[in-house]
Amino acid sequence: MTPALTFFIGLAMLVLFGWYFASDQGPRKRLLATTLMLLLVIFSIATIWPPQKKISLGLDIQGGTSFLIRLKPGDKPITKGMLDQAVEVIRKRIDTFGVSEPIISPVANDRILVQIPGLDTAKIQEARDQLSRVAKLEFRLVYPDNGERLKENKSFPRNTGLKLINTRVRTGNRSKNGCS
Repeated sequence: MTPALTFFIGLAMLVLFGWYFASDQGPRKRLLATTLMLLLVIFSIATIWPPQKKISLGLDIQGGTSFLIRLKPGDKPITKGMLDQAVEVIRKRIDTFGVSEPIISPVANDRILVQIPGLDTAKIQEARDQLSRVAKLEFRLVYPDNGERLKENKSFPRNTGLKLINTRVRTGNRSKNGCS
């Protein structure tokens, strides 16, 4: 049901409700009350039909998996900020599975509860691997020539660990493609 249709049906029921209170006659009031009740029942059923598509089932009914992740403290003790940051990282990793309404919440000072409803058995191991993966950030030196090697289509020095795969250098209205 579209939002515009819902709005107009609600507006029509509001008008009938006002007419019900403004009416003095008994038979008209009973007819309006019966009409209002039937419209409310029909409208309520129409908004939740079919229930399989409109009502999201939880982990207990639909199935899925639950993980309890324990954070290991390194040099510093685990703080509230570190726990919140870990929750956001886990949320981003879970969002790649495309599940609706995962529950990711901190438990105690060093644990995070992750509940993923609707995850089939084939993806449970993939989710476990994704959650247990350690983030890795690498820094490498970049050759300090302000991109002149890219414009001249030269290779990088060996100690930087970088490789030029495909570049597009724009100069004015023309563009040059280069690969190495």
